Amino acid sequence: MKRPLLLGFSLLLLLASCSQEDLTSTDESAQLTSKTDDRTQLLSIEEINAFIDKSFETNGSFNWKDATTQVLWSAAVHGEEMLTIGYGPEDAFYREPGSTAFANEKNDIIDAIVSASGTSRKALKILEDDTFNYFDIEITSYATVAALREMDNIRYLEPNAYSFYELKAKEGPKFSSAGCNMSGSSLNTNDYSVVAPGAYVSWTFDRHNIPQAWSLSSGNGITVGVIDTGLSPNQPKLGNQFNTDGSSSSRTVEKYGTYIDSPWWWSNNVDGPDDKCGHGTSMTATVAAPRNNDLEAMGVAYNCNLVSYRGTADVVLNDYHERKGVSNALKALANRSDVKIISMSIGYPWSIGNVRDAVRYAHSRGKLLIAAGGTSTSWTNWYPVIFPANMSECVAVTGIRDLGPGIYDQCDNCHDGSQIEFTVVMERQSSTSRTGVTLGFYAGDDDYVGGSSVATATTAGIAALIWARHPGWSRGQVLQRMRESGELYGNPSNNYGYGNIDALQAVQ
Repeated sequence: MKRPLLLGFSLLLLLASCSQEDLTSTDESAQLTSKTDDRTQLLSIEEINAFIDKSFETNGSFNWKDATTQVLWSAAVHGEEMLTIGYGPEDAFYREPGSTAFANEKNDIIDAIVSASGTSRKALKILEDDTFNYFDIEITSYATVAALREMDNIRYLEPNAYSFYELKAKEGPKFSSAGCNMSGSSLNTNDYSVVAPGAYVSWTFDRHNIPQAWSLSSGNGITVGVIDTGLSPNQPKLGNQFNTDGSSSSRTVEKYGTYIDSPWWWSNNVDGPDDKCGHGTSMTATVAAPRNNDLEAMGVAYNCNLVSYRGTADVVLNDYHERKGVSNALKALANRSDVKIISMSIGYPWSIGNVRDAVRYAHSRGKLLIAAGGTSTSWTNWYPVIFPANMSECVAVTGIRDLGPGIYDQCDNCHDGSQIEFTVVMERQSSTSRTGVTLGFYAGDDDYVGGSSVATATTAGIAALIWARHPGWSRGQVLQRMRESGELYGNPSNNYGYGNIDALQAVQ
């Protein structure tokens, strides 16, 4: 069960008033033993959030490693009294199935928890991962967290069920949304063209010569994985018409779910693959909607195969089960030899350990990971490129306004920064509401969608066109062709990387 949402797409003003000095005055070496005494040290949610905001304002980033023991323990208590603990060497974040490597390190940590908490191993709630070297465990005492921070075989300690952080606007009104929309839109005829046998092509595709590239590649034979909010069961073009509509054929669509909708972190009741938000449907449609004959929007790689994972309830990874769901989806896609590209139009302001492990794992399996640089509001896009797009293993993408060749200006709600590699034109010069065109949530609907999310899905589709044209290429070769086809190749921008990809040039 998701708590109130907060990140780029979901923003509320902070209510805290405490100072950094107030939060760092606690004696870190104090070993509290009484649960009653522990609770006298417990910081409020507002105090924890103020600490996080101070880190963003001072350092431009936040990491739980930089938090005091008091902040970390307090966040764990507010977050269902649990911690996610990554163990072993930094470069040994996963193990092969059945392997017992690093079992001693894990057992040493659990023994330390038992000793510090004064409880028995049998009484602890523990969830272990079958691939990655981390586990989730119930934590109640300050002394336990203090003891864990002294151990040298721990890669990270994170209160993964703490979901109360509110992205702080520097100024301006409150803004609340989660990237969810299941309502269709009436399209302006200037925002699409029509191609045979009768499909709508978003005006944004024209800015990247995508229609021109279709004479050479349609994505045939390439499988793209999309991790998002799932697929709408009410959109047949991403269901039973995916492979039989118009000019799209000889391909497959699969949908799975790894998200668990539960207030309990130890629950294992997966909620299914169906989209209940709308965002995932829009993203998968942008990548792969069929080239239809019904006067509806089509995707970039209209003949590629598609694997959809509902790993999250919305675009903001602020809930324990969303983080776990995305990690498990990445793992599943990484283990499929047919999946070449993974598109993720989701994220969070700071790194999440179990998702980071999964990104690195998928990258080690040769996957091309494409992630959204972040979308918020004009009052909050001073925040940096979000996670996981800010990882070196990911290709970060953002959206820009349509100001003409060689002119780069961020969308009103798109993040930019040094980690961005590519851009996609997402917004009319004269109207921020005139964004890309894609399929809607329900049969017969089309919709507008913008921001770094759909820029990411568009880029994933272009990558599929390139890989289908050169099926024997490696990930590195595909990425290099994308860079060479960027408008700013040879002189990349500090904030926009290689800029807009010319899809026609990329597939030649």
